[in-house]
Amino acid sequence: MVQSLNLNAIINSIKVFRKTHLCIPHLIVNDIRNINFYELKNLGINALAFDKDNTLTTPYSDEIYPPFKSAWEESKKIFGNENLIIVSNSSGTGDDPGFIQAEAIEKSLGVYVLRHMSKKPSCGQELLSHFAAYNPHTIAIIGDRVFTDVLFGNLNGMFTVLTRKIISKKRDNFMATMIRRVEYKMLDYYIAKGIKPPFHPFLKNKDSGFLKKE
Repeated sequence: MVQSLNLNAIINSIKVFRKTHLCIPHLIVNDIRNINFYELKNLGINALAFDKDNTLTTPYSDEIYPPFKSAWEESKKIFGNENLIIVSNSSGTGDDPGFIQAEAIEKSLGVYVLRHMSKKPSCGQELLSHFAAYNPHTIAIIGDRVFTDVLFGNLNGMFTVLTRKIISKKRDNFMATMIRRVEYKMLDYYIAKGIKPPFHPFLKNKDSGFLKKE
């Protein structure tokens, strides 16, 4: 399955140039193994929304990336499968006829894949409706992209986690690869300029380093 051009991300990324803090994540880690899920739960986070490609799996794979299996199982144990969800810009979208790929991922990973016609960062209502029992600031979005995952979470008042170390460039969407390079350079520039992420009530401008595992 090939991911189609994401016009929503291109259009919404323009907001970053006016509100630069929207592209700054609350937490930056190499990958999900560096997330302290226990402390994240203690912080008050109730649900986790994961990107899939290059966050949990290699691009367009249904299987968890083997080195991440222990961390993935830990997240499910701490939060419960029902409080985890996959928000992909390929599986579960119009690029996935009959949601066949979404169903295959659900069987493999054991958690629900969000069905959404608008791609990140424009599918906030679908995710918030799925977790209607929770306030947006108690939901964490975890992914490798700034203009989709981080912007999506910050636009909707969530806790945002950027997994910066790419699993594999093999089979990755060419456009996504190119844009990711621009995103990371922009992110580094804004961080060097002292730009902070949006206010989050659980942090109250505290450093989020205690949520990392080495």
